[in-house]
Formats: sequence, C-alpha cells, structure tokens
Amino acid sequence: MLKTASIDELENQKISKLLWQYALPAIVGTMVNALYNIIDRIYIGHGPNLGDHAIGGLGIVLPIMNLTAAVGMLVGAGSASRISICLGKGDKETAEKIIGNSFLMTLILTGTLVSILFIFLDPILMQIGATDETFPYAKEFLLYYLPGNIFLTMCFNFNSMMRASGYPAKAMYTMLIGVIANIIIAPIFIFVLEWGIKGAAIATIISMFIGLCFVMYHFMNKNSMLRLRRKDIRLNPKIVWAIASIGLSPFFTQVAASAVAFFINSRLRLFGGNIAIEAFAISNTLVMIVIMILVGLTQGMQPIIGYNYGANRISRVKETLNYTIKVGIIIGCIGFAVSQLLPQYIVQPFNPTPPLAAESAKALRIITLMLPLVGFQIVVTNFFQCIGMAAKSIFLSLTRQFLLLIPALFILPGIFGLNGVWYSMPTADGISTLVTALMFIWQLKKFKKMEKTSML
Repeated sequence: MLKTASIDELENQKISKLLWQYALPAIVGTMVNALYNIIDRIYIGHGPNLGDHAIGGLGIVLPIMNLTAAVGMLVGAGSASRISICLGKGDKETAEKIIGNSFLMTLILTGTLVSILFIFLDPILMQIGATDETFPYAKEFLLYYLPGNIFLTMCFNFNSMMRASGYPAKAMYTMLIGVIANIIIAPIFIFVLEWGIKGAAIATIISMFIGLCFVMYHFMNKNSMLRLRRKDIRLNPKIVWAIASIGLSPFFTQVAASAVAFFINSRLRLFGGNIAIEAFAISNTLVMIVIMILVGLTQGMQPIIGYNYGANRISRVKETLNYTIKVGIIIGCIGFAVSQLLPQYIVQPFNPTPPLAAESAKALRIITLMLPLVGFQIVVTNFFQCIGMAAKSIFLSLTRQFLLLIPALFILPGIFGLNGVWYSMPTADGISTLVTALMFIWQLKKFKKMEKTSML
C-alpha cells in the first residue's frame, strides 16, 4: 500500500487533532471564496458615488456566482473525494488520472457556462430580481467578473485536491494569498482609480489568478506527491463519471442555492422592494460566513473519512463523523448567538442608511434562528458525499434548499408579508434537519453491521 507521513496520519493520528489539521486550512479556503464577495460589498458600501443600490446589485449577482461555483463543486469536491478513496487503497496512478481529468472537465464546463451566461445576461438579471436601480451595478460587475471566473473555479478545484492528497496547510496558504491580494488591490481600484463596481470585479479576477498560479505550481512540482501530468489530461469516461457521481451532490446544492436565491429575491422585490433585497444582501453575509465555515469543516472531514472508509476502518469513520457533528453544532450556535445579540455590529461595516440598517438587523435575527441545526444537517449531508453515497447527499441537499424552502416562500409571505419571506428560511432548515436525522440513524445501523462483518 502507498505510504507517506501524511497518509500514516490519516490512519493513526488522534481524530480531534487530525480533523483540525485538515479542517482549519479547508475553512480558510472556503472562507476565501466568501471573503471575495464580502470584501467587495464592504468596499462598495463605502465607495464614491455608490451606496445601497450598489450593494443590492452585488446581492443580485449572488445566484449567478453560486451557479458558477457549482461547476467548481461538481469537479473539485468529486475529485477530492475520489483521490482520498484511491489513496486509501494505495492507488496513486488512478489518483493522478483524476487530476488530469479534473483539469479538462473544469475548462470545458466553466467555459460553456460562462458563454451561456454572457449571451443571456440581461434577461437572466431581470429574472433573478434586478430592479431599475440595481440592474446597472449587477451587469457591470458580471461583465468583468465572468471572464475571469475560470481562475476561481480552477483554483478551488486544485486546492481541494491538494488538501485531499495530504497538503492541508499548503492549501490554506495558497488560498490566503489570493484574498490578501484582493484586500490590497480592491481599494486601489475602487477608491484611488475610482473604477467603482468595475474595479471590485477586476481586483477579484486578478487576485484569483495570483492564487491559481501558486496552486498550479504545486501540482507541476516534481516533489509533490501527486502531479498534473500531460498524459493524464484527457477525458476517461469511467473517471469522469467517478468524479461526477460524487460531485453531483455539492453541484446540486449550489444549483439549488442559485434557484432559491432567485425565488428569495423575487419574493423580496414583491413584498419589500429594493430595501428588502439590499437587506438580504447584507444580512445573508453572516449566514454565508457560517455556512462556509461549516463547508470547510466538512472538507477537512472528507479526506479522513474517505481514506478510512476506503481502507474499511469503520470505527475510525464513525469517530470522525461524531466529532465533526459536535463541532458543527457548536459553530452553528456561535453564529446564532452573534446574530441575535450583535446584529447591528454585523450590519455596520457595509455603511447602510438607517432604514436599511434596521431592516437588515431584523432580517438577520430571523434567518439565523435555526443555525445550530444547520451545523448538524450540513455535516451529515456531506458525510454521505465523503463515502460515495451521492444519491443520499443530493436528496438531503435538495430537501433543505429546494424541496422545502421554495414552497415556504410561496406560502408564508401570503400570511405574514415580508416577514414571511424571512421566516421561510429557518422553517425549511428545521424540517430538513429532522429528515437528515432520520437518515443518519439508519446509516449508523448499517455501520454496526459492517463493523461486525469486518471483525469476522
């Protein structure tokens, strides 16, 4: 079997220490993706000749950004999970083929999606909730952001594979390089050159490219455990399906998030107008931060569970899962406490007008009511992805973001008006957690049978 110091840790190191060793870099990586958007919103809120409507414009483009990120989830998360399982079996050759297929899949899928978005950009923006005031800002941002999206997608994918192949700290540093560059470059373009929202988009693209350069250098370095080799950059149908079968779960999660954001914005526009859309763009920032931390936590869990599941070490899989669930619930509780006790401090960095600040604080308190339960739900949903049970993971993802939330968005606002839109989100979170708990209990019973079989 293939052995390195990192692989030996996956087999033998204490789970609590090992999880944080992998999760902290992963959390930094996922937070970087969120921070690109958050940094842009904060700078835009203080930018010359911009303000509330510009923040609303960035909120409007979130469904499109989620959709482009879905390609990254499809290829990156699927590739990382398969690489971990391959390394657990000692199959380095297949792991490197996965890297080559992932590279080509990312180019093809991202290029196709960006081209379609460019062709239909105006009608798409109007359909997802843009108003006369927010449309110009949303369109200007995307005209500059979309061409460079390939840099973010490729960086995300290869960063996930770097982490899965035993380089969690290095993965963290390469992602931090990009966000630090954005923090430095964005204010120059927005305030000094006065490029406005265009400057925010260009700064983001440049920062993404800088991060990508460092990630790709790792996979072309002869000293790296796994490398991107020219001979492997070709589509192998079996490997493509192996990647997609696992990656479909986070892909559908992101697509569902895009669809839900469309419905949320449209209902907000109907029941609250511009101020409601702008309030969601601000209040959703904390939710996005908590969700990204939870996603990073599960990405740190992924190589540990994937490797040990591939090596049939079920007791270690269960120990990792149980510990990650506890941490996920704690993270959700912290997010809940901050949103309930200090909403004004979350809202203030975006420099909103007093009416917008008040609506944003109210929305924040409501939409975060079920955050502690969301921690459990996300960890368990991603656990099924880690062990290759894509169908279960997809079902749970769609239950929370699509099957329950969209009906709630049409039922509750008819009764409670704008507040009904806000309450739709925690309602869907609570019910979906119950469904997740039932599937989780059923899977634990299967694990007990597997453990008994492995001991015979």
